[in-house]
Amino acid sequence: RRLGVARARRARTCYQCGTCASSCPVAKITSRFNPREIMLLSLRAEKDELISGDAIWLCCSCFNCQERCPQKVEIADCIYALRNIAFKEGYIPNIYSDFASALLNDGRIVGVSKFVEKKRPTLGLPPLQPTGVDALKKILSATGFDKLQQKTEEAQ
Repeated sequence: RRLGVARARRARTCYQCGTCASSCPVAKITSRFNPREIMLLSLRAEKDELISGDAIWLCCSCFNCQERCPQKVEIADCIYALRNIAFKEGYIPNIYSDFASALLNDGRIVGVSKFVEKKRPTLGLPPLQPTGVDALKKILSATGFDKLQQKTEEAQ
């Protein structure tokens, strides 16, 4: 239901042909990710299994599954919706939580290392300054992202 009525209606047209899985570069290298299985679990309303596992986080967002689906099921969009549900319910891999914390603190998802900070002046480069952090924090606060991230950090 949380996936949206139109998307849910379209998802129900999935007849498990496997075109999505055979088109997926991630599924080719790991058995931990299979878009066909994600759609099957979605159709069975196995929400807890979907959001508590790591499969939904392995999608590389290439949209091959969605482009090649004969039923035009929005598979990648469903995976994004499942990620949002997982995040809201506190299921998020630590690496994404770390990225979110860095984004809230510095405006970057990858911090600047001490080595880089020390090396920049020797290359004639100025120190890196956080840019746009205030505007970013306003956006993240307006969307509720900061509260969700705080909740996630407390749960870990």
